[in-house]
Amino acid sequence: MSKHKKMDAHDVIRAPVITEKATLVSEHNQVVFKVAREATKTEIKAAIEKLFNVKVKAVNTHLRKGKLKTFKNIRARQSDVKRAVVTLEEGHSIDVTTGL
Repeated sequence: MSKHKKMDAHDVIRAPVITEKATLVSEHNQVVFKVAREATKTEIKAAIEKLFNVKVKAVNTHLRKGKLKTFKNIRARQSDVKRAVVTLEEGHSIDVTTGL
C-alpha cells in the first residue's frame, strides 16, 4: 500500500525543464520535467501519457540536491528538486514551449 495519497496528473508533473542540456536530449526523443518528490516512475509515466496523449518508453529520475547560494550577503538554500527524463516511443513528441 502506498504511503501517500493518490495524486492528480497535474500534481505529479510540476513544470518542463528548459535548459541547454534538456534541449540536447530532445534530439533523442526525450523530455525533462520537474516532478513531485514523492512521485514514482509509474505515476510519472501515467501522468505524461494522460496529459500529452503520447506513449512513454522509459522514465529515469534523479533528485538534485539544493545548492547554497549567496545574494547580497544573504545565504539561502535552494530546495531539492526531483527531475524526470522521459523517453518517448518512436513517432511521439511533446512540444514543451506550448504549455498545458
